[in-house]
Amino acid sequence: MSDLKAQFEQAQKDILTLSEAPDNQTKLKLYSLFKQASSGDVAGDRPGMMDFVNRAKYDAWAEHKGKSADQAMQDYIGLVKKLLG
Repeated sequence: MSDLKAQFEQAQKDILTLSEAPDNQTKLKLYSLFKQASSGDVAGDRPGMMDFVNRAKYDAWAEHKGKSADQAMQDYIGLVKKLLG
């Protein structure tokens, strides 16, 4: 396993140790970076207007379109480190 992959997996564990949950925008950023790192570019149709949560997730993920998995992992790790202080 690569060092970056190990750090990414550790960051996923570390985020669960926060004393309080991040705000919704930060949660969306974490979600979208995780999805980009693990699944690549967003695919499928954009959810409808009334599906607020899934539409927000789709849009957040779509912002990272074209970003490499390694870069998304690095961004995720950096954001987790920032949140942990």
